[in-house]
Amino acid sequence: MFENKKIRLGIAPIAWTNDDMPDLGGENTFEQCISEAALAGFSGTEVGNKYPHDPAVLKPYMDIRGLSVCSAWFSAFLTTKPYQETADEFIKHRDFLNAMGAKVVVVSEQGHSIQGQMETSVFDSKYIMNDDEWRLLCEGLNKLGALAAEKDMKLVYHHHMGTVVQTEAEIDRMMANTDPELVYLLFDSGHLAYSGEDYLSVLKRYVGRIKHVHLKDIRPDVVAKVRNEHLSFLKGVRMGTFTVPGDGAIDFRPIFEILDQNGYEGWMLVEAEQDPAVANPFEYAVKARRYISETCGL
Repeated sequence: MFENKKIRLGIAPIAWTNDDMPDLGGENTFEQCISEAALAGFSGTEVGNKYPHDPAVLKPYMDIRGLSVCSAWFSAFLTTKPYQETADEFIKHRDFLNAMGAKVVVVSEQGHSIQGQMETSVFDSKYIMNDDEWRLLCEGLNKLGALAAEKDMKLVYHHHMGTVVQTEAEIDRMMANTDPELVYLLFDSGHLAYSGEDYLSVLKRYVGRIKHVHLKDIRPDVVAKVRNEHLSFLKGVRMGTFTVPGDGAIDFRPIFEILDQNGYEGWMLVEAEQDPAVANPFEYAVKARRYISETCGL
């Protein structure tokens, strides 16, 4: 499996230091994160909040460890702010990633998002967009996708718990109303499983437009607790909702098979935000790397 040499494996720095809750892993340094990522056998990372954002500073840190920058999260506010505000920030973000050699920009709509609200139930309080908001989102994504294409990059949309594009139906509507040459999909197994969606159905339907993959696993008992006790997304993270492939409930073999059979090219990135004081980031990185090797040969 995956004889295609255009597949690269990376890991997200959020296991070392959480961007949304910086106290989780506040003691872990940027240098520790990238050194342990390389030592665990990964060839790239996304960009976390402790990373230098000057390419001239960041690049030597990555190069000496044999690491590349895969991408970095971008928060869009297409449904709640004037388009140009998002566009201006997107261009700066795009240019930084381009200077680092990244080929995709990870975008998530944060207008009306509840993912960062500590006391808001992620299952009970998710915002549902009206038709005008859907138009703003999809038209805005097309425009941002065109800006990405100016640098020969691709916009990959990150469906995410607690945001306006979380469910399979919402992904379907977004994909149907955006330009397939400008807007692509980031496939995240963990967020779809968490939401109760059929992640294999989503993968099969959009595999031709999937240009970035997050390999995220879940612990169903924690998800059930979050749902039953009406807890927030962030409280779920603290309790251990997510974990790395091979440590949770998702069987990644069919995911790898579908990607392989359809000639997927690009990054596959382990991403599992946990409390690093409970789930040692290096230990879990090694566990994930071993599982991926044993499961698909990469």
